[in-house]
This record gives sequence, structure tokens and C-alpha cells, in this order.
Amino acid sequence: MSGLLSVEAALQRILANVEQTDSEMVILAEAGKRILTQDLSATRTQPPFAASAMDGYAVRAEDVVKCPTMLKLVGESAAGHGFGGSVAAGQCVRIFTGAPVPLGADTIVIQENVHRDHDSVRILKGEIVGRYIRPAGLDFSKGQVLLSAGDSLTSSRISLAAAMNIPTLPVHKKPLVAIIATGDELVLPGQIPADDQIIASNGFGVAELVRRAGGDVLDLGIAGDTLASLQDKFNFAKDADIVVTLGGASVGDHDLVAQALQDKGVELNFWKLAMRPGKPVMFGQSMEGKHRKRFLGLPGNPVSSLVCTEIFLVPLINRMTGQDATAERLDAILDIELSENDQREEYMRATYEKRDGTYFVTPFDNQDSSILTLMARATCLMIRPAFAPASAAGESCQIILL
Repeated sequence: MSGLLSVEAALQRILANVEQTDSEMVILAEAGKRILTQDLSATRTQPPFAASAMDGYAVRAEDVVKCPTMLKLVGESAAGHGFGGSVAAGQCVRIFTGAPVPLGADTIVIQENVHRDHDSVRILKGEIVGRYIRPAGLDFSKGQVLLSAGDSLTSSRISLAAAMNIPTLPVHKKPLVAIIATGDELVLPGQIPADDQIIASNGFGVAELVRRAGGDVLDLGIAGDTLASLQDKFNFAKDADIVVTLGGASVGDHDLVAQALQDKGVELNFWKLAMRPGKPVMFGQSMEGKHRKRFLGLPGNPVSSLVCTEIFLVPLINRMTGQDATAERLDAILDIELSENDQREEYMRATYEKRDGTYFVTPFDNQDSSILTLMARATCLMIRPAFAPASAAGESCQIILL
């Protein structure tokens, strides 16, 4: 393809006809941030009985209309240990927060308004019917649909599922993402590089983004600059849903990823994107039985690979797991001047301050795609459209939070 493909067009191709992953059951403790695959109904009513909202005394409201008055203490109701009898005229029951309200009682007098002497209880101030009582079903009722397919399981939703007495939840399976760094110049952290080698760093950051997006990672290490080495790594990735290569997505003599994939029968789109950083990106698919495997070749520069992961790989994982696919773009205000842009949409590393609810953005001066220190300091990516004219401080822009 001779021209430069837009980021939007590339993303549309990546997300086209993406099947969501199958459903699996997970226990509550492992459900965080997973996506439900079906609606869930409460299996019980909560609370299952009228419960006291305060520590005090369960009484009949008609007995405490005129106060002070004396009542006889006939028992106690605590959480998990309710009072088995009923409250008759002139009687009361000591009650604690969360405990069942005994039969016959219809209001709670808080303990601050009571003086007790053994079994004689002096009520100093009465209460209306229903005061400090949580009725049965105040939160939810049995059979009520409380969680819906597509819901992300936040901490509060997991707690709700537990209260519904549902110990395991149906969620989308995490797609397995195999990550392969490429290049004879790479060695792993902790090893001693030769004079013409560098430390492989991209894969660790990409893997973290994959996990945060809801995928599982299969780290296949470093492939050398030979077809045999690449094919060996691809064979180890046979069970992966997505295979990501880092580096080798260009068309140089040592960029062999495209050839290795074509040898495996992968149908490739090979692009030059109108994007900075991240011009060389590769995408392809293959069918292995009924299973569709996707291949994403990302640039080797550290910043380029991380930015392209945010823009392309994370949305793909999101689509597969039933989440909103694309990164949210927020309106912001530019804090500095910028010169005009060329034909490539730019994702500028930047920091922001939020003042009075508005994001104010300052891109770094140096946007070289090899400078990882600035990527580590960045709190957002500022999106500069292709052919954008020179911009003055105070003009509007859009950002993606990191």
C-alpha cells in the first residue's frame, strides 16, 4: 500500500468482525474488572427481614406516645440471634443494629433516649411507627435483575453479587495475548549486552497494558532475525487469541515478520500509517479450525509500541471482552504554542493539570519515539490532527489519559 492509512481506518479494520470471547464461570474473588455475559437476578431478598438500623429498644409505637413511660424488658435481639417471641402491650426488647425486629414491635427507640434499671425500661422520648427500621426488601427483592450483561465488575458490583448469594459469576474469558520481541540487538533485563545490543523493554510495558485491559499474557521472549526463530515463536503461540510482535514490522532486509506470517498462511494488511509515533504497523488474521487468530505487528521503538498498544491493541481486547472498544477522548486546553503539523496524526506525550474541571495540557518539547523517560512521565497523549495549523496557547485540543 503506497499511501498512508489513517489511524481511524486502521482501527476500523482491526475491530471489524471481532467475536467476543466465550463465557466462563469465576469465583467472586477473581471477578474484578471482568465483564458479565448475562443478566443476574437476586436469589434472595435483602434484608430478608425487618431489621433495626440502630442500637436501642424495639417497642410498640402506641406504647410510647406519652413519655416518659415505663416498659418491661422481655428479651434481646442481636444480629444472628433474633428474639423468638413477640412484643405485647407494655413490653420492649433490647435490640442491636442489623438484628431482626421482633413480632409486635413497630418502632425503635434509640438507647440514648432510654434509662434502664434491670428489666424496667424508662422511655424518655417516643418514636413514630417505623422509625429506625429497615423493612424487608429495602435493598432488593428475590428475582429482581440487579446486574446486567456487559457490566464491568467493580468492587461494589462484586459486593452486590455476593449479597445476592451468587458465589460464581459468568464472565467473558480473558483473551490470551502472546508477545514476541524481535531483533538480534535485544537482550533481556539483567543480562549483559554486547556493544551493539540494547535491553528489551517494550514487552514488559505492553504486557502490563494487556493485563489492565483484561487480557492474559504469554511472554514468548525474543525472536532472532531469522525466519526459523520467528516460526518457532509463532508455533509456541498456537493457543493465543492475539499474537503481538514488537519490531520487524517495517520493510528492511532484517524485518522478517511479514514473511514469517505469510508462510503461516496469515492474511496480512501491511500498512504505513499516517501516525506519529507508530508509522509501521501490521495486522493480519488466520483461521485455525473454528478459531480466528489475530496478529498485530507493532513498531520496535519503545514509545511507538506503547502508544500503538493504547490505540490499537487495548481496543481490540476491549471489543473481545465486551467492553467499550476505543479509548475515551477528553476535551482539553493547550497550555503552550505548537507549530503546524504534517500529514501524520500525532499522539504527543504530555502532562496535564485539572483546574476548575478543565484539563490544561503541556506536551513535551522532544517527541522522539525512542525517549522512554518522557513516556514514563507523561500523564496523557495529546492528539494532533493531520495537517493541523499552528496552535496558540488557550486553543482547544483532545487528550487520552494514561
